[in-house]
Amino acid sequence: MDTKTFIDKYAITRKGTDSLKWDALKERFGSEELLPLWVADADFSTDQVVKDALVKRVDEGAYGYSIRSADYVASYQGWQDRHEGTQVKAEWLIFSTGVVQSLYDLIACFTNEADGIMIQTPVYYPFFNSIKDQKRRLVEAPLLNDDEDYMMDLVKMEELFKAQNIQLFILCSPHNPIGRVWTKDELQAIVRLCQTYNVRLLSDEIHSDLVVHNHTFVSALTVAKEVGFRDLIVCNSPSKTFNFAGLLHSHIWIPDEVVRTQFQKWAKQHRQTEISVLGQVAAKTAYQSSDEWHQAFLQVIEENYLLIKSTLQEALPEVTVSPLQGTYLSWLNIESVLAGELVKEFIQEKAKLAIDYGEWFSPAYKHYIRINLATTPDIIKQALKQFILAAKQ
Repeated sequence: MDTKTFIDKYAITRKGTDSLKWDALKERFGSEELLPLWVADADFSTDQVVKDALVKRVDEGAYGYSIRSADYVASYQGWQDRHEGTQVKAEWLIFSTGVVQSLYDLIACFTNEADGIMIQTPVYYPFFNSIKDQKRRLVEAPLLNDDEDYMMDLVKMEELFKAQNIQLFILCSPHNPIGRVWTKDELQAIVRLCQTYNVRLLSDEIHSDLVVHNHTFVSALTVAKEVGFRDLIVCNSPSKTFNFAGLLHSHIWIPDEVVRTQFQKWAKQHRQTEISVLGQVAAKTAYQSSDEWHQAFLQVIEENYLLIKSTLQEALPEVTVSPLQGTYLSWLNIESVLAGELVKEFIQEKAKLAIDYGEWFSPAYKHYIRINLATTPDIIKQALKQFILAAKQ
């Protein structure tokens, strides 16, 4: 399926559908007159085969308690084998309502108040919230930024592991918002550090299926197995891949039986969550049948990124667009066009856009913005037009 066919068939108008992205602009940004390119969900409906499966299940009329379907794991394993090469065993799999909820739960289970938890900034802002809300000690290991080429600062990380009594390291892989897909060598270095300093590793791999420009995703699970590191937990979900966030369905992988039992005991007291009936149906169907939809979606993301990069290179070459390897989120340094203005004033009042602000991901990135690419080229073109006009006023 080419991108034109995909867009013609699956692009939808979400305004007026109780969409957080489109219908909460007044609440979140103070104005309804903004073009939304913020929260990470898509302006496309999911695959027709998934919609058909959901309609069939809804027509049954009963939505009571559900068990994991017999073929769910096989469908999920098949997807992992085809797209990531990650070998997942059925007994590792625990269901949750979302990756953010999983972060809160895993922090609550495996750490105590005032324990040190490390993150690599700039990073997805619920990482900060999940640590601070539960009174854990936030330890930042900023990524090295060499003219928008981001790398892990492994020397700094080791210094912090030695000095800060870190109990948990949360990895974002692929990284949101910078769009890096970590290499196997980088992941091996991280796993060895955690192994050396007895730090539990929690890898958020929600964007693992969203890799572009011929990059290859490697799960922390794959690397951990190779070096015999057992203290690993992986969070993963179909929500970004297939636009399922509202179906409240995600996975936690805990390969080690001792660690898994500890979490199951904690969950028995604190998190009695049932399986999402429709979430399971949608995910299983997508894992079985949505390879073509997924590939076309990736092509739209890549083309939208290239559209932003080429347009800004011609019109505003001083704006820096970070290379995109994974996610559907583009990271821009717009300091050069602000002319002393605050980013919010420029973006909302002049450009009339709703985006994610860089300072949400780290106070050090207040001149950055994150743009959601999971939309139509027409919307990206309109956003670019408004942005360029604002910059030249």
